[in-house]
Amino acid sequence: MTDGDIEWMAKNGTCRRLSDGEVLIEEGGRSDSLILLLEGELQVSARGYGDVARMGVGEIVGEVSLVDSAPPSATITTRGEGLALFLDKRQLLEKLEHDESFGSRFYRALAVFLADRLRATRQPATDRLLDGTALSRDELDIGIMDHVTAAGERFSRLLRMLHCHSVN
Repeated sequence: MTDGDIEWMAKNGTCRRLSDGEVLIEEGGRSDSLILLLEGELQVSARGYGDVARMGVGEIVGEVSLVDSAPPSATITTRGEGLALFLDKRQLLEKLEHDESFGSRFYRALAVFLADRLRATRQPATDRLLDGTALSRDELDIGIMDHVTAAGERFSRLLRMLHCHSVN
């Protein structure tokens, strides 16, 4: 995403402090926001499975319901205090519909994010392809390193733009 995209998110999002045990998204409920975690940790739980994951700084939640409009498939709860940027889904969807360039960059970034999350959940046995061409666990794909570095820099700029650390 471009600096202008990040600036739009900073300008149109709402930054707020999170308290320990706060339910941000309820499984099967309504989710009105896409949430970017700026500080803290989140717990993901699902009925019938219990706690299934923990998420840290830089994670996005509410993205699946944004894409498919179905109710959330998990409950997201804060672990300790934190800070998050909330983007109103209706406003974001309107921006995506009317700004094709932004939409293209946003959905590509979301696809990369979701692919990374999916890869992190795979079983160790699937880490290698039969032909041996897969990356080892400690290897970085050179093709994505530039994107990761740029994303990290933009995330840092987003934090500076938001001035969230002064939010109560």
